[in-house]
Amino acid sequence: MLVTYRLTRDIIICVANDLSSVIFICLVGDNPNSWIEMFTIKGVFLAAYLLYCVDAITMTAEEKLNVRPIVGVLSQEQSKHLQSKFPKENYTSYIGASYVKHVEAAGARVVPILIGKSRDYYKDLMKKINGVFLPGGATFFNQSNGFADAGQHIYEIAQEMNNEGDYFPIFGTCLGFELLIILASGRGEKENRVGCFSFRNLSLNFTSDFRSSKMFKDVPEELVKILADEEVTVNAHQFCIVDENLKSHNLTKDWRVTSYSKDDNGTSFIATIENTRYPFYGVQFHPEKSAYEWKASKSYPHTNNAIRSNRYFLDFFVGECRKNRHSFASVEEENKYLIYNYPPVFTGALGSAYQQCYFFEPKYHDVTANGDTNLNPYDTLYYRTDLY
Repeated sequence: MLVTYRLTRDIIICVANDLSSVIFICLVGDNPNSWIEMFTIKGVFLAAYLLYCVDAITMTAEEKLNVRPIVGVLSQEQSKHLQSKFPKENYTSYIGASYVKHVEAAGARVVPILIGKSRDYYKDLMKKINGVFLPGGATFFNQSNGFADAGQHIYEIAQEMNNEGDYFPIFGTCLGFELLIILASGRGEKENRVGCFSFRNLSLNFTSDFRSSKMFKDVPEELVKILADEEVTVNAHQFCIVDENLKSHNLTKDWRVTSYSKDDNGTSFIATIENTRYPFYGVQFHPEKSAYEWKASKSYPHTNNAIRSNRYFLDFFVGECRKNRHSFASVEEENKYLIYNYPPVFTGALGSAYQQCYFFEPKYHDVTANGDTNLNPYDTLYYRTDLY
């Protein structure tokens, strides 16, 4: 819209300038003094226009970036562990506060995206926010109306937006990263990922051409050295994506691998990846944990190098979100959606690996005479993750 306006404006100015020259020539004829006056006047107008254009170009560069980005963070089904701590409330979904803090530290605000909603809910909300963050966690992809279904709506809507020239980025961490690849593969009965055992801190083995990628083209060399030489990335996953997962579903053209890590059994899994067509990015590790999670038994790296190097990933993603110009219709509407409407709960004291969590949409139920609550629908599920 802005480019169209300026192009139209410049055409009008050029036409007006040429018409004024024709009219001036008709009026002054062969009078030399009049010609000198004409060129003097037009010179003044040209200088003023050039100054205006320089100012406009400067303004355009600034206007390209959104200085008030808002990122949507997708919630997920309540974990079995946390569900047991809030049986009466029976919350539907949650978000680990460390994800919210990590986004905020990069200079963006957060809107929680709830699961179990219609496609119209996600489409409407994505027209108002500037990107979506898919967090890690503990849920399955074959559950209806949950994290995976919501992620699929978001993924497909983001593709449609980008195809129409509306720049809309997505970033997935751990489970969120795996979901991106499974959605790109097509959610078949057999999930396109393999078993892994990786519950420790690792370094990154960068590909030879990682510097030409969108994610890493501007990364400071100092941070590259830290990520490559020190075990600063937090891994906590029992599934992973390997090269064969990309080859088997013809994803090598659209997805570019930029680094690998190895699990405890020596499996080389994809650690960082990006889409070559869309601004979609994923990391298998948890950049947020070094700065915001403190469960002693987890041994997360809290060194200055770990915090600075992991900080880069969300700084990069929020930078991508700044390229999007979506906004809410009013400050009042914006305020209704922001995460500030929900109080973070201190869950670290309850045995969770998350120091704090946000909980959404409680579904209250009765308590039986002996104090037992109704059956939790996730009681039969077990998923080894970083939650415990």
